[in-house]
Amino acid sequence: MSERNIRVEPIDRRAVEDQEVEIVERKGIGHPDSICDGIAESVAGALAREYLERVGKVLHFNTDETQLVAGEAAPAFGGGEVVDPIYLLIVGRATKHYEGQTIPTERIALSAAREYLESELPQLVFGEDIVVDVKLGEGSGDLQDVFGEDEVHVPMANDTSFGVGHAPLSETEQIVYNAERRLNEEFAAENPALGTDVKIMGKREGDEIDVTVAAAMVDAHIDDIDDYVTTVEDVRDFVADVATEYTDRDVSVYVNTADDVESGSIYLTVTGTSAEQGDDGSVGRGNRANGLITPNRSMSMEATSGKNPVNHIGKIYNLLSTDIAENVVSNVNGIRDLRVRLLSQIGRPIDQPHVADVHVVLEDDVALEDVRGDIEAIVDDGLGNVTDITKRVIDGELETF
Repeated sequence: MSERNIRVEPIDRRAVEDQEVEIVERKGIGHPDSICDGIAESVAGALAREYLERVGKVLHFNTDETQLVAGEAAPAFGGGEVVDPIYLLIVGRATKHYEGQTIPTERIALSAAREYLESELPQLVFGEDIVVDVKLGEGSGDLQDVFGEDEVHVPMANDTSFGVGHAPLSETEQIVYNAERRLNEEFAAENPALGTDVKIMGKREGDEIDVTVAAAMVDAHIDDIDDYVTTVEDVRDFVADVATEYTDRDVSVYVNTADDVESGSIYLTVTGTSAEQGDDGSVGRGNRANGLITPNRSMSMEATSGKNPVNHIGKIYNLLSTDIAENVVSNVNGIRDLRVRLLSQIGRPIDQPHVADVHVVLEDDVALEDVRGDIEAIVDDGLGNVTDITKRVIDGELETF
């Protein structure tokens, strides 16, 4: 019997798939909020790895307040131009001085931001289309030893906060998540006219699913209005095909519904993101740790990206609760819907949550007592190995948005 405070009980609602209306959203990698998430997390990973290399442990830092101020652009068929660049400010705290060493945290942050943008958003020219600034205050001295040199050391929670995860994904959730990912990876590889800023909203009413796609088009790869319309239709067909892999329900796909083709008002961009023209961004305003925004589910408002992966509950418990939920559903039969909530208490070891609260919806022929022990064992194991989350984050194995 575990000494951790693990609770398992029936969920206080119907399974999401049984609810009449479901809403799901995903902001793609080029959305202004996602740009902030991506850069904040890339900087966090770079700082963590640099600390480990220089001093053998991760020192105190957080970069989860990164902000983006939209620029101005003049798109045109065949290629327009950025008039005023996007401005991005990496904000946070980082330990710059430790045991006689001076650590160039701001240089590390700039280098990580440049590498991320060149890798994930190559249409944004660093220093021209987007200007990146860094303002990292000094890390708090009393938090510099949170990692610990002993491998069995379990850090203390830095805050009284909670993380939430759920599984399995509903059909609508799978469509929204995978449609955006595959548009960015598969479709864009063959169709450079598609920008990285793709936002998808899914709405299910009964057995009818509507998928609304906002897809920024890159003007250099669009010859004229007919070419634009054809590309929009290709996006629609691609998403419709993806949807059939995840559901037998009726699916309708709508792309760039704000377009007025007759007047020439269309979603045309120079850089493939709305950040070039009026859309600002912030860390934590977009996807949750599982890559989705799911108002039918419980969610934490904590930003996961950019937080210290050692003891910052806003990061660790959101990632761990999602990991636990997926492991339970994969290994315990008879679960239709599951929610994991992990609550910390500041100063307690992170493997000893104030409560680990699991709610389930079971198949009709499965009783709670049939699965309670298996669920508790998986939760207990996840908490017992909580520091694995830290390692997986630093190694880049876990996504935060």
